[in-house]
Amino acid sequence: MDDEPLSLKDTFADAEAKRAALENTPFVPNSTEYADTVSSAVALYQSSLALVGALSIFSPNESLEDLSTTDLPFLLINFHLAELTQKLPSSSPPDRKRLLAAARDAYERYLHLLDSYRLLSPSYTKLLERYTDSPATFSAVSTSGDPAARRDAKIANFKAEKDLRAKLEFLRRQPAYGTEDGGGDEDAVRAVHLAHLYYSTHMAFQALDSLNRECEILALAPSSPPQQPRGTQQEDNDTRRRQRYGGLRDNADYSDRLDQPLQGLRGLPGGPLLSKEGKPLQPFTLLSSRQELARGVFRPGHNLPTMSIDEYLEEERRRGGIIEGGGEASWHRPEPDEDDLEKADAETMKAREWDEFVEENPKGSGNTLNRG
Repeated sequence: MDDEPLSLKDTFADAEAKRAALENTPFVPNSTEYADTVSSAVALYQSSLALVGALSIFSPNESLEDLSTTDLPFLLINFHLAELTQKLPSSSPPDRKRLLAAARDAYERYLHLLDSYRLLSPSYTKLLERYTDSPATFSAVSTSGDPAARRDAKIANFKAEKDLRAKLEFLRRQPAYGTEDGGGDEDAVRAVHLAHLYYSTHMAFQALDSLNRECEILALAPSSPPQQPRGTQQEDNDTRRRQRYGGLRDNADYSDRLDQPLQGLRGLPGGPLLSKEGKPLQPFTLLSSRQELARGVFRPGHNLPTMSIDEYLEEERRRGGIIEGGGEASWHRPEPDEDDLEKADAETMKAREWDEFVEENPKGSGNTLNRG
């Protein structure tokens, strides 16, 4: 019994369960578990699509009234397959382009199938005609260059999406709908399936718009270089290295030493520093050790400051190297305290002594050079 193939109903139910798990479970996008769940759901929807074709459930000679209510959910297989294909991980821009091409093909099959059953409204029929005329440049919003018109079109699309989703949720909450496993009134269940198709149709056109925008970005990605056989790149590197350094081995100054002499570190020309008589042949600097020279390799060519300007001024003030006062500061004298009699007497005595000194020493009395 275990080897018997699953029926279309069971296969489709398993695919729907995988898709619900992706929507309701917080998977890490780059995790292996997420990738496996998406791949498993895609495989189940592909199997469901094959069973639908084998059973000839849909026919171009039928109308919507000819479809049973239980067969309506199968119209969504291509839509869900396109959505999940876009979620498959890719390792490079070419891989991503192949996934987008497969998703585009699934969206097109879904829209044309609904159009054959006259399930597209007049506005969506016009959108499908626009897409068919130019799939690669299709845009769900206004094609005019007016930014205001494009903004209004985006707002209208968002409002339509919100209204369709709200209608679908409202119909699902009705008691007559029953549960997802069935048991409800057939008319209520049929209305829910049709509302789901209308909502998915709107989202399909939005997805095709987004898909074209992503294709434009992928077209700007640089093409990956052709992969070389294993070992070829290393052999090419070795060949270039031998060609670059092969001629140096014939030079008398060539050396295989990894630690170059000190003069090589300092960028000095070759040859001795001193002649036999002790005369310097090239400029050099005496250092205490080889380590000190090595530490100076990455030092800047200028002396870095050791203190800030405020620290320097504070140090100069402490040494007495800054003269404060004078200039405009000398005019700002504190007002005398009239109640301080001792200080007033001292100032008076100082003024009297200065007057007596001036009387005893008239101006020019000390200059004896010009006297005859």
